[in-house]
Amino acid sequence: MLSLGEVDAPAPAPGEVLLEVVATAVNRADLLQRAGKYPPPPGVSHVLGMECSGRIAALGESVTGWEIGDEVCALLSGGGYAEQVAVPAVQLMRIPAGVDLVTAGALPEVACTVWSMVFDTARLALGESFLVHGGSSGVGTMAIQLAKARGARVFTTAGTAAKVAACRDLGADVAINYRERDFAGVIADETGGDGVDVILDTVGAKYLARNLASLATAGRISVIGLLGGASAELDLGALMVKRGTIYAATLRARPIEQKAAIVAGTEAHVWPLIGQGLVKPVVYRVLPLADAAEAHRIVGSSSHIGKVVLTTGTSG
Repeated sequence: MLSLGEVDAPAPAPGEVLLEVVATAVNRADLLQRAGKYPPPPGVSHVLGMECSGRIAALGESVTGWEIGDEVCALLSGGGYAEQVAVPAVQLMRIPAGVDLVTAGALPEVACTVWSMVFDTARLALGESFLVHGGSSGVGTMAIQLAKARGARVFTTAGTAAKVAACRDLGADVAINYRERDFAGVIADETGGDGVDVILDTVGAKYLARNLASLATAGRISVIGLLGGASAELDLGALMVKRGTIYAATLRARPIEQKAAIVAGTEAHVWPLIGQGLVKPVVYRVLPLADAAEAHRIVGSSSHIGKVVLTTGTSG
């Protein structure tokens, strides 16, 4: 059960800042941690929350380039569901132009995940084709927009007519209701059998064979979730014939040096697109932190489109 209570105030270590949290957002990883299936890395707070927005309240030793009062958002390893959190300064990002401080709490996880796994790792390029599963999720809504803004042909899957329509509104060229149509067959038809260059997969085992069938020659699959299971048989022969690559990674447990590079890349490449209005954070609902259980229920039900945000009561 989730409970709201008092804990000791965090203090910034050298290289960290203390944030006064305005907003955080709910990720499926939070639900897994709550269920005991995704413990935080060693030394990380057991308080939930992998992203936040807020204001700098204190600077740890050796921190430069930031000042008390700066409005920022941050990628966290944990601790976001709180009024204050200590975070390495290299994991801070300034608020993108045109985004309010509450909405910014929904940006770090999805933006950093999509930038790192689709563009940095899988190298989606101008003119290539891209498939993201779960296009109405927080990651999906960001991936559709970023891929489209950077010149890709975008395919996506979603589970209801409303979600399919929302994905199209965000820029998806082909949105497939996976409950009604086999996405691999649709992609084969739409690409003349060529397949797509990059796939961002949140499902895992259940989709592995069909993802491989949908992959273009020299295509890349990035696996970031296991909603459909962790174990499946892989046809290595088919992968070799296609000269394909499968990447799999989480963001939370990466070394701080990798997170710093991802944060810097996200701010450099994604934030300008948000400032230009080509990409926007999609927020489904904003709730107070005391209603975190309801926020988890919404995310667990998959009834939402975009992100569910929690606010601490501090003015945004």
